[in-house]
Amino acid sequence: QVQLVESGGGLVQPGGSLRLSCTASGRTPSFYLMGWYRQAPGKQRELVATMPSGGRTNYADSVKGRFTISRDNAKNTVYLQMNSLKPEDTAVYYCKAVTWGAAENWGKGTLVTVSS
Repeated sequence: QVQLVESGGGLVQPGGSLRLSCTASGRTPSFYLMGWYRQAPGKQRELVATMPSGGRTNYADSVKGRFTISRDNAKNTVYLQMNSLKPEDTAVYYCKAVTWGAAENWGKGTLVTVSS
């Protein structure tokens, strides 16, 4: 079984930066896609950024130019560099990894709070 563990969340001031990491453990097949989603209180989970294997990255309009997704396949890790953070970025951020067999794996989430 694949387990995804996120790290790097915390409290940051508006305009600050954080880098989230998500590492797969256990049985770790190659992933077709890895990405990040987030869910703010009272709102539905939404896509933040995804990165297919060897493919084109995809970002939500709200984070374009501020967030950068990257992968280190040798470490089974995906990162999300978040710059120029805004209060509206406050949410629980979830890691997602999809195998070539279309199986979806989710982490338990890490909380990002942007506040003065």
